[in-house]
Amino acid sequence: MVRPTQLLYPQREPASLRPAATVLLLRDTPDGIEVLMTRRSMTASFAPGAYVFPGGGVDALDGAAHAQATRRAGQSDLHLTQAIAAIRESFEELGILLARRSDGSMADAGDIAALDRKAPFAAQCAARGLRLAASEVFVLAHWITDRDLPRRFDVPFLVARMPNSQNPVADEAEQFEPVWVRPADALARHQAGSFFIIFPTIRTLERLQAFTTVEAVLTACAATEQPLWTSCPRAGLLAGQEARYMEHESPYGELALVCPDGQIVHTLDWQSERPVALLKNVLRLTAPNPGAMTGPGTNSYLIGDPASGYIAIDPGPADAGHIERLWRAAKNTDGVGGQIHLIVCTHSHPDHAPGARPLQALCQGHPPILGLSSRPTARAGSAFTPDRELQNQELLTLTGQGLEGEITHTLQVIHTPGHAANHLCLVLLEDGLLFSGDHVLNGSTTVVDPPDGDMTAYLDSLDLLSAACDTHGIAFILPAHGYVLGPAKDAIEWLKAHRLQREAKVIAAMRTKPHGTLDDWVALAYQDVPAQLWPVAARSLLAHVQRVRSLVPGND
Repeated sequence: MVRPTQLLYPQREPASLRPAATVLLLRDTPDGIEVLMTRRSMTASFAPGAYVFPGGGVDALDGAAHAQATRRAGQSDLHLTQAIAAIRESFEELGILLARRSDGSMADAGDIAALDRKAPFAAQCAARGLRLAASEVFVLAHWITDRDLPRRFDVPFLVARMPNSQNPVADEAEQFEPVWVRPADALARHQAGSFFIIFPTIRTLERLQAFTTVEAVLTACAATEQPLWTSCPRAGLLAGQEARYMEHESPYGELALVCPDGQIVHTLDWQSERPVALLKNVLRLTAPNPGAMTGPGTNSYLIGDPASGYIAIDPGPADAGHIERLWRAAKNTDGVGGQIHLIVCTHSHPDHAPGARPLQALCQGHPPILGLSSRPTARAGSAFTPDRELQNQELLTLTGQGLEGEITHTLQVIHTPGHAANHLCLVLLEDGLLFSGDHVLNGSTTVVDPPDGDMTAYLDSLDLLSAACDTHGIAFILPAHGYVLGPAKDAIEWLKAHRLQREAKVIAAMRTKPHGTLDDWVALAYQDVPAQLWPVAARSLLAHVQRVRSLVPGND
Protein backbone atom coordinates (compact mmCIF):
# COMPACT_ATOMS: atom_id res chain seq x y z
CA MET A 1 0.00 0.00 0.00
CA VAL A 2 1.32 3.42 -0.97
CA ARG A 3 2.52 5.50 1.95
CA PRO A 4 0.20 8.51 2.35
CA THR A 5 3.28 10.71 2.71
CA GLN A 6 4.25 9.86 -0.88
CA LEU A 7 0.95 10.93 -2.48
CA LEU A 8 1.25 14.02 -4.65
CA TYR A 9 -1.97 15.74 -3.55
CA PRO A 10 -3.76 16.27 -0.22
CA GLN A 11 -6.62 13.79 -0.07
CA ARG A 12 -10.27 14.67 0.48
CA GLU A 13 -13.25 12.49 1.31
CA PRO A 14 -15.50 11.82 -1.70
CA ALA A 15 -19.21 12.58 -1.33
CA SER A 16 -21.27 9.85 0.29
CA LEU A 17 -23.25 7.44 -1.88
CA ARG A 18 -27.01 7.42 -2.26
CA PRO A 19 -28.79 4.18 -3.23
CA ALA A 20 -30.68 4.41 -6.51
CA ALA A 21 -31.88 2.18 -9.35
CA THR A 22 -32.41 2.61 -13.09
CA VAL A 23 -34.00 0.31 -15.63
CA LEU A 24 -33.44 -0.27 -19.35
CA LEU A 25 -36.80 -1.08 -20.87
CA LEU A 26 -36.11 -3.04 -24.05
CA ARG A 27 -38.07 -4.15 -27.08
CA ASP A 28 -37.26 -6.13 -30.23
CA THR A 29 -37.59 -4.58 -33.70
CA PRO A 30 -36.68 -5.84 -37.19
CA ASP A 31 -33.55 -3.67 -36.94
CA GLY A 32 -32.52 -4.96 -33.52
CA ILE A 33 -33.00 -3.99 -29.89
CA GLU A 34 -34.39 -0.60 -28.96
CA VAL A 35 -34.15 0.93 -25.51
CA LEU A 36 -36.48 3.52 -23.97
CA MET A 37 -34.75 6.76 -23.01
CA THR A 38 -36.01 10.09 -21.78
CA ARG A 39 -34.57 13.58 -21.38
CA ARG A 40 -33.95 14.92 -17.88
CA SER A 41 -35.17 18.37 -16.88
CA MET A 42 -32.78 21.22 -17.70
CA THR A 43 -33.05 22.26 -14.03
CA ALA A 44 -32.18 18.81 -12.63
CA SER A 45 -29.40 18.80 -10.05
CA PHE A 46 -27.72 15.80 -11.70
CA ALA A 47 -27.05 15.49 -15.46
CA PRO A 48 -29.50 18.24 -16.53
CA GLY A 49 -30.69 17.83 -20.11
CA ALA A 50 -29.16 14.38 -20.51
CA TYR A 51 -31.00 11.47 -22.10
CA VAL A 52 -31.17 8.69 -19.52
CA PHE A 53 -32.95 5.49 -18.61
CA PRO A 54 -35.84 5.92 -16.14
CA GLY A 55 -34.90 5.59 -12.49
CA GLY A 56 -34.26 7.33 -9.21
CA GLY A 57 -33.57 6.86 -5.54
CA VAL A 58 -34.42 3.76 -3.54
CA ASP A 59 -36.73 4.58 -0.61
CA ALA A 60 -37.84 2.73 2.51
CA LEU A 61 -41.20 1.73 1.03
CA ASP A 62 -39.41 -0.19 -1.75
CA GLY A 63 -37.75 -2.43 0.80
CA ALA A 64 -41.06 -2.93 2.60
CA ALA A 65 -42.89 -4.10 -0.53
CA HIS A 66 -41.23 -7.52 -1.00
CA ALA A 67 -44.44 -9.42 -0.26
CA GLN A 68 -46.20 -7.51 -3.03
CA ALA A 69 -43.69 -8.51 -5.71
CA THR A 70 -42.95 -11.68 -7.66
CA ARG A 71 -39.52 -13.12 -6.96
CA ARG A 72 -37.41 -15.64 -8.85
CA ALA A 73 -35.14 -18.20 -7.25
CA GLY A 74 -31.71 -16.69 -6.64
CA GLN A 75 -32.92 -13.10 -6.54
CA SER A 76 -31.40 -11.54 -3.42
CA ASP A 77 -33.22 -9.20 -1.05
CA LEU A 78 -31.07 -6.32 -2.31
CA HIS A 79 -31.79 -7.02 -5.97
CA LEU A 80 -35.49 -7.42 -5.18
CA THR A 81 -35.60 -4.02 -3.47
CA GLN A 82 -33.75 -2.46 -6.39
CA ALA A 83 -36.15 -4.04 -8.88
CA ILE A 84 -39.14 -2.67 -6.96
CA ALA A 85 -37.54 0.80 -6.92
CA ALA A 86 -36.99 0.64 -10.69
CA ILE A 87 -40.58 -0.50 -11.29
CA ARG A 88 -41.88 2.38 -9.15
CA GLU A 89 -39.66 4.96 -10.87
CA SER A 90 -40.60 3.80 -14.37
CA PHE A 91 -44.27 4.22 -13.40
CA GLU A 92 -43.84 7.62 -11.76
CA GLU A 93 -41.67 9.03 -14.55
CA LEU A 94 -43.09 7.36 -17.65
CA GLY A 95 -46.37 5.69 -16.71
CA ILE A 96 -44.96 2.22 -17.44
CA LEU A 97 -46.33 -0.41 -15.07
CA LEU A 98 -44.36 -3.65 -14.70
CA ALA A 99 -47.04 -5.49 -12.71
CA ARG A 100 -49.30 -8.48 -13.25
CA ARG A 101 -52.91 -9.20 -12.35
CA SER A 102 -53.95 -12.23 -10.34
CA ASP A 103 -54.54 -14.18 -13.58
CA GLY A 104 -50.94 -13.55 -14.65
CA SER A 105 -51.71 -11.03 -17.39
CA MET A 106 -49.67 -7.85 -17.61
CA ALA A 107 -51.20 -4.60 -16.38
CA ASP A 108 -52.70 -2.49 -19.16
CA ALA A 109 -53.76 1.08 -19.82
CA GLY A 110 -56.86 0.70 -17.60
CA ASP A 111 -54.75 -0.27 -14.60
CA ILE A 112 -52.33 2.56 -15.26
CA ALA A 113 -55.15 5.11 -15.51
CA ALA A 114 -56.53 3.96 -12.15
CA LEU A 115 -53.28 4.72 -10.33
CA ASP A 116 -52.00 8.10 -9.13
CA ARG A 117 -48.34 8.67 -9.99
CA LYS A 118 -47.90 10.88 -6.92
CA ALA A 119 -49.52 8.58 -4.34
CA PRO A 120 -47.81 5.65 -2.54
CA PHE A 121 -47.15 3.19 -5.35
CA ALA A 122 -47.01 -0.33 -3.87
CA ALA A 123 -50.11 0.21 -1.72
CA GLN A 124 -52.13 1.29 -4.77
CA CYS A 125 -51.00 -1.78 -6.71
CA ALA A 126 -51.95 -4.05 -3.80
CA ALA A 127 -55.39 -2.47 -3.53
CA ARG A 128 -55.97 -3.20 -7.20
CA GLY A 129 -54.76 -6.80 -6.92
CA LEU A 130 -51.53 -6.18 -8.88
CA ARG A 131 -48.22 -7.83 -8.06
CA LEU A 132 -45.03 -6.02 -9.02
CA ALA A 133 -43.19 -8.05 -11.68
CA ALA A 134 -39.81 -7.88 -9.93
CA SER A 135 -38.96 -11.43 -11.05
CA GLU A 136 -38.89 -10.11 -14.62
CA VAL A 137 -36.34 -7.38 -13.84
CA PHE A 138 -32.68 -8.44 -14.05
CA VAL A 139 -29.39 -6.84 -13.03
CA LEU A 140 -27.31 -5.83 -16.04
CA ALA A 141 -24.59 -3.70 -14.45
CA HIS A 142 -23.58 -1.91 -11.27
CA TRP A 143 -22.40 1.68 -11.51
CA ILE A 144 -20.98 3.80 -8.70
CA THR A 145 -20.77 7.50 -9.47
CA ASP A 146 -17.25 8.86 -9.96
CA ARG A 147 -15.37 9.99 -6.86
CA ASP A 148 -14.87 13.54 -8.12
CA LEU A 149 -18.57 14.43 -8.39
CA PRO A 150 -20.44 16.32 -5.64
CA ARG A 151 -23.53 14.06 -5.94
CA ARG A 152 -22.84 10.32 -5.99
CA PHE A 153 -25.09 7.31 -6.41
CA ASP A 154 -24.77 3.55 -6.02
CA VAL A 155 -26.89 2.35 -8.93
CA PRO A 156 -27.77 -1.02 -10.43
CA PHE A 157 -28.60 -0.78 -14.13
CA LEU A 158 -31.51 -3.20 -14.49
CA VAL A 159 -33.16 -4.58 -17.61
CA ALA A 160 -36.74 -5.65 -18.39
CA ARG A 161 -38.87 -6.31 -21.43
CA MET A 162 -41.27 -3.48 -22.27
CA PRO A 163 -44.93 -4.57 -21.94
CA ASN A 164 -46.53 -4.81 -25.39
CA SER A 165 -49.77 -3.09 -24.37
CA GLN A 166 -48.25 0.03 -22.82
CA ASN A 167 -46.90 3.33 -24.10
CA PRO A 168 -44.59 5.74 -22.26
CA VAL A 169 -45.95 9.11 -21.17
CA ALA A 170 -43.40 11.38 -19.48
CA ASP A 171 -44.34 13.12 -16.24
CA GLU A 172 -43.20 16.46 -17.76
CA ALA A 173 -41.65 17.37 -14.42
CA GLU A 174 -38.47 15.32 -14.09
CA GLN A 175 -38.53 13.56 -17.46
CA PHE A 176 -39.42 14.72 -20.96
CA GLU A 177 -39.50 13.40 -24.53
CA PRO A 178 -39.50 9.60 -24.16
CA VAL A 179 -37.87 8.05 -27.21
CA TRP A 180 -37.19 4.52 -28.45
CA VAL A 181 -33.70 4.28 -29.91
CA ARG A 182 -31.23 1.65 -31.06
CA PRO A 183 -28.03 1.77 -28.97
CA ALA A 184 -25.88 2.42 -32.05
CA ASP A 185 -28.13 5.29 -33.14
CA ALA A 186 -28.08 6.87 -29.67
CA LEU A 187 -24.28 6.75 -29.66
CA ALA A 188 -24.06 8.20 -33.17
CA ARG A 189 -26.44 11.02 -32.30
CA HIS A 190 -24.46 11.78 -29.15
CA GLN A 191 -21.25 11.88 -31.19
CA ALA A 192 -22.94 14.33 -33.56
CA GLY A 193 -23.91 16.56 -30.62
CA SER A 194 -27.68 16.15 -30.84
CA PHE A 195 -28.30 13.60 -28.08
CA PHE A 196 -26.47 14.36 -24.83
CA ILE A 197 -25.68 11.27 -22.72
CA ILE A 198 -23.30 10.86 -19.81
CA PHE A 199 -20.44 8.40 -19.39
CA PRO A 200 -22.25 5.43 -17.74
CA THR A 201 -25.03 5.66 -20.32
CA ILE A 202 -22.49 5.71 -23.15
CA ARG A 203 -20.63 2.66 -21.87
CA THR A 204 -23.88 0.78 -21.21
CA LEU A 205 -25.16 1.45 -24.73
CA GLU A 206 -21.80 0.37 -26.17
CA ARG A 207 -22.07 -3.00 -24.44
CA LEU A 208 -25.75 -3.37 -25.27
CA GLN A 209 -24.81 -3.30 -28.96
CA ALA A 210 -23.40 -6.82 -28.62
CA PHE A 211 -26.89 -8.31 -28.11
CA THR A 212 -29.25 -8.97 -31.02
CA THR A 213 -32.45 -9.70 -29.06
CA VAL A 214 -34.03 -8.80 -25.76
CA GLU A 215 -34.08 -12.48 -24.82
CA ALA A 216 -30.31 -12.67 -25.28
CA VAL A 217 -29.85 -9.78 -22.81
CA LEU A 218 -32.18 -11.28 -20.22
CA THR A 219 -30.63 -14.74 -20.56
CA ALA A 220 -27.13 -13.37 -20.03
CA CYS A 221 -28.25 -11.50 -16.91
CA ALA A 222 -30.23 -14.45 -15.51
CA ALA A 223 -27.26 -16.80 -15.88
CA THR A 224 -25.33 -15.29 -12.96
CA GLU A 225 -27.76 -13.11 -10.97
CA GLN A 226 -24.79 -10.76 -10.74
CA PRO A 227 -23.91 -7.60 -12.68
CA LEU A 228 -22.21 -8.31 -16.01
CA TRP A 229 -19.83 -5.52 -15.04
CA THR A 230 -19.24 -3.17 -12.12
CA SER A 231 -17.61 0.23 -12.42
CA CYS A 232 -16.76 3.33 -10.46
CA PRO A 233 -15.11 5.39 -13.22
CA ARG A 234 -12.04 7.56 -12.80
CA ALA A 235 -11.19 10.73 -14.67
CA GLY A 236 -7.99 12.34 -15.86
CA LEU A 237 -6.96 15.04 -18.30
CA LEU A 238 -6.34 14.17 -21.94
CA ALA A 239 -5.67 16.83 -24.58
CA GLY A 240 -6.79 19.40 -22.03
CA GLN A 241 -10.20 17.80 -21.51
CA GLU A 242 -11.67 15.54 -18.84
CA ALA A 243 -11.64 11.90 -19.91
CA ARG A 244 -13.30 9.08 -17.95
CA TYR A 245 -12.35 5.42 -17.84
CA MET A 246 -13.69 2.12 -16.57
CA GLU A 247 -11.66 -0.43 -14.64
CA HIS A 248 -10.69 -2.47 -17.73
CA GLU A 249 -9.35 0.56 -19.62
CA SER A 250 -5.62 1.30 -19.77
CA PRO A 251 -5.38 4.59 -17.80
CA TYR A 252 -7.55 3.42 -14.87
CA GLY A 253 -4.76 1.98 -12.71
CA GLU A 254 -2.61 5.07 -13.13
CA LEU A 255 -5.44 7.34 -12.04
CA ALA A 256 -6.06 5.09 -9.02
CA LEU A 257 -2.39 5.38 -8.01
CA VAL A 258 -1.92 9.11 -8.54
CA CYS A 259 -5.39 10.31 -7.46
CA PRO A 260 -6.94 7.65 -5.21
CA ASP A 261 -9.66 10.05 -4.04
CA GLY A 262 -10.74 10.85 -7.61
CA GLN A 263 -9.40 14.37 -8.07
CA ILE A 264 -9.07 15.29 -11.76
CA VAL A 265 -5.52 16.61 -11.78
CA HIS A 266 -3.43 13.96 -13.57
CA THR A 267 -2.49 14.44 -17.22
CA LEU A 268 -2.55 11.31 -19.37
CA ASP A 269 -1.01 12.67 -22.58
CA TRP A 270 2.11 10.80 -23.61
CA GLN A 271 5.15 13.01 -24.16
CA SER A 272 8.92 12.66 -23.83
CA GLU A 273 9.97 16.20 -22.93
CA ARG A 274 9.53 16.10 -19.17
CA PRO A 275 9.11 13.57 -16.38
CA VAL A 276 5.67 12.68 -15.04
CA ALA A 277 5.37 12.48 -11.25
CA LEU A 278 3.37 9.43 -10.16
CA LEU A 279 4.24 9.77 -6.46
CA LYS A 280 6.62 12.02 -4.60
CA ASN A 281 9.21 9.25 -4.86
CA VAL A 282 8.39 7.93 -8.36
CA LEU A 283 9.05 9.79 -11.61
CA ARG A 284 8.44 8.36 -15.09
CA LEU A 285 10.16 9.66 -18.21
CA THR A 286 9.11 8.07 -21.49
CA ALA A 287 11.72 7.72 -24.21
CA PRO A 288 10.92 9.15 -27.66
CA ASN A 289 10.76 5.70 -29.28
CA PRO A 290 7.06 4.97 -29.86
CA GLY A 291 6.19 2.10 -32.16
CA ALA A 292 4.36 -1.15 -32.66
CA MET A 293 6.65 -2.96 -30.23
CA THR A 294 7.16 -0.15 -27.72
CA GLY A 295 3.71 1.45 -27.53
CA PRO A 296 4.05 5.12 -26.50
CA GLY A 297 7.76 4.53 -25.78
CA THR A 298 9.99 2.92 -23.18
CA ASN A 299 9.33 4.10 -19.63
CA SER A 300 12.37 5.00 -17.54
CA TYR A 301 11.72 5.43 -13.83
CA LEU A 302 13.47 7.38 -11.09
CA ILE A 303 12.86 6.04 -7.58
CA GLY A 304 13.75 8.23 -4.61
CA ASP A 305 13.63 11.89 -3.74
CA PRO A 306 15.95 14.92 -3.50
CA ALA A 307 17.01 13.95 0.03
CA SER A 308 17.83 10.30 -0.68
CA GLY A 309 18.99 10.49 -4.28
CA TYR A 310 17.64 8.16 -6.94
CA ILE A 311 17.74 4.73 -8.49
CA ALA A 312 17.21 4.84 -12.25
CA ILE A 313 15.32 1.86 -13.73
CA ASP A 314 15.65 1.13 -17.46
CA PRO A 315 17.44 4.20 -18.85
CA GLY A 316 16.18 3.10 -22.27
CA PRO A 317 17.77 3.48 -25.69
CA ALA A 318 20.94 5.46 -26.20
CA ASP A 319 19.05 8.64 -27.00
CA ALA A 320 21.10 11.65 -25.92
CA GLY A 321 18.11 13.90 -25.30
CA HIS A 322 16.32 11.29 -23.21
CA ILE A 323 19.43 10.56 -21.16
CA GLU A 324 19.99 14.27 -20.45
CA ARG A 325 16.36 14.75 -19.41
CA LEU A 326 16.63 11.76 -17.09
CA TRP A 327 19.81 13.20 -15.60
CA ARG A 328 18.21 16.62 -15.07
CA ALA A 329 15.14 15.13 -13.40
CA ALA A 330 17.24 13.48 -10.69
CA LYS A 331 17.67 16.66 -8.63
CA ASN A 332 18.95 17.11 -5.10
CA THR A 333 17.52 19.56 -2.55
CA ASP A 334 19.49 22.37 -4.22
CA GLY A 335 18.01 21.61 -7.64
CA VAL A 336 21.19 20.09 -9.04
CA GLY A 337 20.62 17.16 -11.39
CA GLY A 338 22.42 13.86 -11.73
CA GLN A 339 21.79 12.59 -8.18
CA ILE A 340 21.56 8.96 -9.35
CA HIS A 341 23.18 6.39 -7.06
CA LEU A 342 22.28 3.19 -8.93
CA ILE A 343 21.24 2.33 -12.49
CA VAL A 344 19.23 -0.89 -12.91
CA CYS A 345 18.30 -2.56 -16.18
CA THR A 346 15.41 -5.02 -16.06
CA HIS A 347 16.84 -6.82 -19.11
CA SER A 348 19.15 -6.35 -22.03
CA HIS A 349 16.83 -5.51 -24.93
CA PRO A 350 17.91 -2.50 -27.03
CA ASP A 351 15.08 -0.24 -25.86
CA HIS A 352 15.99 -0.76 -22.18
CA ALA A 353 19.72 -1.06 -21.51
CA PRO A 354 21.83 0.92 -24.04
CA GLY A 355 21.20 4.22 -22.25
CA ALA A 356 22.86 2.94 -19.08
CA ARG A 357 26.47 3.77 -19.99
CA PRO A 358 25.75 7.28 -21.31
CA LEU A 359 23.70 8.05 -18.19
CA GLN A 360 26.45 6.70 -15.96
CA ALA A 361 28.98 8.95 -17.70
CA LEU A 362 26.86 12.05 -17.00
CA CYS A 363 26.40 11.36 -13.30
CA GLN A 364 28.78 12.48 -10.60
CA GLY A 365 30.18 9.50 -8.71
CA HIS A 366 29.88 7.12 -11.67
CA PRO A 367 26.92 5.11 -10.27
CA PRO A 368 27.16 1.35 -10.86
CA ILE A 369 25.03 -0.32 -13.51
CA LEU A 370 23.19 -3.32 -12.07
CA GLY A 371 21.27 -6.18 -13.63
CA LEU A 372 21.86 -9.61 -15.11
CA SER A 373 24.19 -10.27 -18.01
CA SER A 374 22.62 -11.30 -21.28
CA ARG A 375 22.73 -15.03 -21.88
CA PRO A 376 24.29 -16.74 -24.93
CA THR A 377 20.74 -17.19 -26.24
CA ALA A 378 20.21 -13.41 -26.54
CA ARG A 379 20.07 -11.79 -29.96
CA ALA A 380 23.12 -9.85 -31.13
CA GLY A 381 21.54 -6.48 -30.42
CA SER A 382 20.82 -7.42 -26.81
CA ALA A 383 24.35 -7.89 -25.49
CA PHE A 384 24.64 -6.49 -21.97
CA THR A 385 27.09 -6.81 -19.08
CA PRO A 386 26.38 -4.89 -15.85
CA ASP A 387 29.01 -3.59 -13.46
CA ARG A 388 27.56 -5.97 -10.89
CA GLU A 389 25.19 -8.93 -11.16
CA LEU A 390 22.08 -8.65 -9.02
CA GLN A 391 21.03 -11.58 -6.85
CA ASN A 392 17.47 -12.84 -6.64
CA GLN A 393 15.71 -11.24 -3.61
CA GLU A 394 18.54 -8.73 -3.16
CA LEU A 395 17.57 -5.39 -1.59
CA LEU A 396 18.60 -2.01 -2.99
CA THR A 397 18.08 0.77 -0.47
CA LEU A 398 18.11 4.56 -0.49
CA THR A 399 17.82 6.58 2.71
CA GLY A 400 17.60 10.32 3.14
CA GLN A 401 16.81 12.94 5.75
CA GLY A 402 13.89 15.04 4.53
CA LEU A 403 11.67 17.67 6.10
CA GLU A 404 9.52 14.97 7.67
CA GLY A 405 12.44 12.98 9.04
CA GLU A 406 14.30 9.98 7.66
CA ILE A 407 12.76 8.25 4.68
CA THR A 408 13.75 4.98 3.03
CA HIS A 409 13.01 3.53 -0.41
CA THR A 410 13.79 -0.18 -0.82
CA LEU A 411 13.71 -2.15 -4.06
CA GLN A 412 13.67 -5.94 -3.93
CA VAL A 413 14.96 -7.85 -6.94
CA ILE A 414 12.93 -10.76 -8.38
CA HIS A 415 14.47 -12.81 -11.18
CA THR A 416 11.70 -13.31 -13.76
CA PRO A 417 12.96 -15.12 -16.88
CA GLY A 418 10.52 -15.70 -19.72
CA HIS A 419 10.45 -12.59 -21.90
CA ALA A 420 14.22 -12.67 -21.71
CA ALA A 421 16.50 -15.07 -19.87
CA ASN A 422 18.08 -12.23 -17.89
CA HIS A 423 14.83 -10.41 -17.06
CA LEU A 424 14.18 -9.14 -13.55
CA CYS A 425 11.46 -7.16 -11.82
CA LEU A 426 11.71 -4.83 -8.84
CA VAL A 427 9.34 -4.29 -5.90
CA LEU A 428 9.29 -0.95 -4.06
CA LEU A 429 8.55 -2.53 -0.70
CA GLU A 430 7.44 0.53 1.26
CA ASP A 431 4.77 1.45 -1.29
CA GLY A 432 3.68 -1.89 -2.73
CA LEU A 433 4.73 -1.13 -6.32
CA LEU A 434 6.00 -3.61 -8.90
CA PHE A 435 8.29 -2.39 -11.68
CA SER A 436 7.67 -5.12 -14.22
CA GLY A 437 9.94 -4.25 -17.14
CA ASP A 438 8.55 -6.11 -20.15
CA HIS A 439 7.18 -9.07 -18.19
CA VAL A 440 3.81 -7.32 -17.69
CA LEU A 441 2.76 -4.54 -20.06
CA ASN A 442 -0.28 -2.26 -20.24
CA GLY A 443 -2.15 -2.39 -23.52
CA SER A 444 -0.63 -5.55 -24.96
CA THR A 445 0.94 -8.87 -24.04
CA THR A 446 4.69 -9.19 -24.18
CA VAL A 447 6.52 -11.20 -26.84
CA VAL A 448 8.18 -14.42 -25.69
CA ASP A 449 10.83 -15.01 -28.34
CA PRO A 450 12.84 -18.27 -28.19
CA PRO A 451 15.55 -19.18 -27.59
CA ASP A 452 16.10 -16.36 -25.10
CA GLY A 453 12.39 -16.30 -24.33
CA ASP A 454 10.74 -19.33 -22.74
CA MET A 455 6.99 -19.74 -22.21
CA THR A 456 7.18 -22.12 -19.24
CA ALA A 457 9.63 -19.79 -17.51
CA TYR A 458 7.37 -16.87 -18.35
CA LEU A 459 4.31 -18.49 -16.75
CA ASP A 460 6.33 -19.60 -13.72
CA SER A 461 7.57 -16.03 -13.30
CA LEU A 462 3.98 -14.77 -13.36
CA ASP A 463 3.29 -17.12 -10.45
CA LEU A 464 6.29 -15.64 -8.61
CA LEU A 465 4.94 -12.14 -9.13
CA SER A 466 1.47 -13.17 -8.00
CA ALA A 467 2.96 -14.58 -4.80
CA ALA A 468 4.94 -11.37 -4.31
CA CYS A 469 1.68 -9.41 -4.50
CA ASP A 470 0.44 -11.36 -1.49
CA THR A 471 3.70 -11.17 0.42
CA HIS A 472 4.34 -7.46 -0.08
CA GLY A 473 0.84 -6.05 -0.55
CA ILE A 474 1.58 -4.99 -4.11
CA ALA A 475 -1.30 -2.91 -5.45
CA PHE A 476 0.09 -1.45 -8.68
CA ILE A 477 2.35 -2.48 -11.56
CA LEU A 478 4.54 0.09 -13.29
CA PRO A 479 5.44 -1.42 -16.69
CA ALA A 480 8.15 -0.45 -19.14
CA HIS A 481 5.47 0.37 -21.70
CA GLY A 482 2.09 1.97 -21.02
CA TYR A 483 0.25 3.35 -18.03
CA VAL A 484 0.31 2.03 -14.47
CA LEU A 485 -1.74 -1.15 -13.98
CA GLY A 486 -3.93 -2.03 -11.03
CA PRO A 487 -5.05 -4.00 -9.13
CA ALA A 488 -1.72 -5.75 -9.59
CA LYS A 489 -2.72 -9.32 -8.77
CA ASP A 490 -5.82 -9.14 -10.96
CA ALA A 491 -3.68 -7.98 -13.90
CA ILE A 492 -1.24 -10.86 -13.40
CA GLU A 493 -3.99 -13.45 -13.10
CA TRP A 494 -5.71 -12.11 -16.22
CA LEU A 495 -2.43 -12.26 -18.12
CA LYS A 496 -1.77 -15.87 -17.14
CA ALA A 497 -5.33 -16.89 -18.04
CA HIS A 498 -4.95 -15.13 -21.39
CA ARG A 499 -1.70 -16.97 -22.10
CA LEU A 500 -3.24 -20.33 -21.28
CA GLN A 501 -6.29 -19.55 -23.42
CA ARG A 502 -3.94 -18.69 -26.28
CA GLU A 503 -2.08 -21.92 -25.68
CA ALA A 504 -5.35 -23.84 -25.99
CA LYS A 505 -5.84 -22.20 -29.39
CA VAL A 506 -2.30 -23.16 -30.38
CA ILE A 507 -2.97 -26.78 -29.40
CA ALA A 508 -6.21 -26.74 -31.41
CA ALA A 509 -4.36 -25.35 -34.43
CA MET A 510 -1.68 -28.04 -34.15
CA ARG A 511 -4.37 -30.73 -34.01
CA THR A 512 -6.22 -29.22 -36.98
CA LYS A 513 -3.04 -29.14 -39.06
CA PRO A 514 -0.66 -31.69 -37.48
CA HIS A 515 1.86 -31.24 -40.28
CA GLY A 516 1.39 -27.49 -40.57
CA THR A 517 3.99 -24.74 -40.36
CA LEU A 518 4.16 -21.88 -37.87
CA ASP A 519 2.49 -19.69 -40.47
CA ASP A 520 -0.36 -22.18 -40.76
CA TRP A 521 -0.82 -22.31 -37.01
CA VAL A 522 -0.56 -18.59 -36.37
CA ALA A 523 -3.41 -17.95 -38.81
CA LEU A 524 -5.62 -20.28 -36.76
CA ALA A 525 -4.46 -19.46 -33.22
CA TYR A 526 -4.30 -15.67 -33.71
CA GLN A 527 -7.45 -15.09 -35.77
CA ASP A 528 -8.41 -12.31 -33.34
CA VAL A 529 -5.13 -10.44 -33.97
CA PRO A 530 -4.60 -8.19 -37.04
CA ALA A 531 -2.74 -10.10 -39.74
CA GLN A 532 0.02 -7.50 -39.88
CA LEU A 533 1.00 -8.54 -36.36
CA TRP A 534 1.19 -12.25 -37.15
CA PRO A 535 4.98 -12.22 -37.78
CA VAL A 536 5.46 -10.93 -34.23
CA ALA A 537 2.80 -13.28 -32.84
CA ALA A 538 4.62 -16.19 -34.49
CA ARG A 539 7.49 -15.73 -32.03
CA SER A 540 5.24 -16.28 -29.02
CA LEU A 541 3.45 -19.08 -30.90
CA LEU A 542 6.81 -20.85 -31.27
CA ALA A 543 7.32 -20.48 -27.52
CA HIS A 544 3.90 -22.05 -26.92
CA VAL A 545 4.68 -24.88 -29.36
CA GLN A 546 7.96 -25.64 -27.61
CA ARG A 547 6.22 -25.65 -24.24
CA VAL A 548 3.42 -27.93 -25.46
CA ARG A 549 5.89 -30.39 -26.93
CA SER A 550 7.97 -30.39 -23.76
CA LEU A 551 4.90 -31.30 -21.71
CA VAL A 552 4.02 -34.32 -23.86
CA PRO A 553 6.25 -37.39 -23.20
CA GLY A 554 8.00 -38.65 -26.31
CA ASN A 555 7.89 -35.32 -28.19
CA ASP A 556 11.00 -33.44 -29.15
